[in-house]
Amino acid sequence: MLHAVDGSVRTLALDLDTSKARKSVVDDDARCLGEILHAAGLAYVEDESPSGGRHLYVPLQEPLTAAEARQLVEALARRAVSLDPSPHQNVVHGCIRVPGSAHKAGGHQKLVTPLTDAYGILTRRNPATAVANLRTALAPELYRIEQQRRTQERATAATAALNAIATVAAASAGSERPLRSVARTGLYDTSRYASDSEARMAVLNHFSACHWSLEQVQAGMDGQYAGLAALYGTKTDRLLPVEWAKAQAFTATTAPAKTPAQRTGSRTAHKYNTSPTYLTGGSPNPAPRPSQHSIHQLVNDLENVLYATLDYRLMERGREGIHLRFLVRAVLAYMRSMETDILDVGCRTFALALGKSHVTIARLLPVLENASAGILTRIDRGRGKNADTYAVQLPDHFQQLARTLTWRKGKIHAIRPVFRVLGDVSALAYEAIERGHRSPTTADLARTTGISRRALTDHLAAMETLQMIRRHHGRWEVVTTTNLAQLADRLGATEDREAQLTRYRKERAAWHAWLDRNLIPQLNEHELYDAETDGHWLPPEDDLDALQRSLWLVA
Repeated sequence: MLHAVDGSVRTLALDLDTSKARKSVVDDDARCLGEILHAAGLAYVEDESPSGGRHLYVPLQEPLTAAEARQLVEALARRAVSLDPSPHQNVVHGCIRVPGSAHKAGGHQKLVTPLTDAYGILTRRNPATAVANLRTALAPELYRIEQQRRTQERATAATAALNAIATVAAASAGSERPLRSVARTGLYDTSRYASDSEARMAVLNHFSACHWSLEQVQAGMDGQYAGLAALYGTKTDRLLPVEWAKAQAFTATTAPAKTPAQRTGSRTAHKYNTSPTYLTGGSPNPAPRPSQHSIHQLVNDLENVLYATLDYRLMERGREGIHLRFLVRAVLAYMRSMETDILDVGCRTFALALGKSHVTIARLLPVLENASAGILTRIDRGRGKNADTYAVQLPDHFQQLARTLTWRKGKIHAIRPVFRVLGDVSALAYEAIERGHRSPTTADLARTTGISRRALTDHLAAMETLQMIRRHHGRWEVVTTTNLAQLADRLGATEDREAQLTRYRKERAAWHAWLDRNLIPQLNEHELYDAETDGHWLPPEDDLDALQRSLWLVA
């Protein structure tokens, strides 16, 4: 039994089960967990079962409560897909098969750690400082678990109907795509894929459709997608390049046909829209398109105006102002990436970039147009498959200000995936630290961001716990060694973005299908009127009886 009578835990038991992943994945997870424990200063005892599973035992000098032990094990389970946290999730019946125990499949648990070393580890046990180091290393996973717990508590407090909706939404937000699960665990549905080869190709086709590169796939196989490496076995170096080429060829042939502009490699303003917009004629001598250099210069000038003036104007709008500030950043980011000053980006595309609902974006765009002081102007309303079209320009009253200020280095971001979890306030604070001429204090950040010091303190503490920033002599600075993309994966932000992207793709497909079924074709004038059949008038059916009586009286 893992829990004492009072529910306390003196030994953490990590159960790596072959029913949750392949044997090679279990071995990789055991090695990965061993590295995490050693880095935290924790010693452990390891054994192996006849089925190929492994157990890691971490003895503690000071007991943990059942809730604390459960949090640590669940956090480790997010780093190792084959780890089964259920023994620590049941205070009454949680148990583990110790070394030397008989296995239900035959044989006994075999001790991997030398006996003398295991005796010393179990006798000395691990201090509380090492457990604190482990909590620091697992800070992103613990933060994610805590956020999910709060979400579940809010859902439980709601009404029955809203509770059901919130529970389904929370479950779908944290769900994983089936092919991603195959890539992580190496286990697949044998009724769908007859062999490891077919399962490998399905995973590679999925990654190719997501526009991954071969280097990204190889890096994933060394990390969280060890199940894909298990499907290859020892043939990874020989088969992976060949099968990746097949996957790229397959996804290229099944991709939708490109427009002539896309085939020639030219850039259009409709690259990120739901569908291409076709030319409708216009002037025979159209105005020359702005050059790439002039677009980047315009974006640089608008960034100067944004950080010098517009940000402070939007601060006065409270919570809505925070959303508007990031929406402006998204507009400038799309301008730079698409190299155009005419944007027809849909609300769902902006919503995906900002991590918000498309309904919120549709409400904020007109507000931003009025608050931008002439920077953003709608020039055409969206119809059918096309989004609203906006022109982005530098008004005359901002010309002198933009020319006076010096351009700043660095990219401008809408919402980086990690801040989908941490929130807009954390994103503003991180941006202020990142773009500052010198390391700012908390008071400097409060003035720059327009956020109260109390709110900033909580968010700065959370980012410090996640090792995104650190405080040095009272000033905040960015920890450059922390990879924000990997942190987003550990916090679940990447999965949340993929779920939102999948949902929007389905909604667009349904909307386009509805348009194809119900869109009325344009008719010519001769098709609307026929002199032979439409040259007389028919009265309404309701007045037909009264009209007949009137005609009879006249006759």
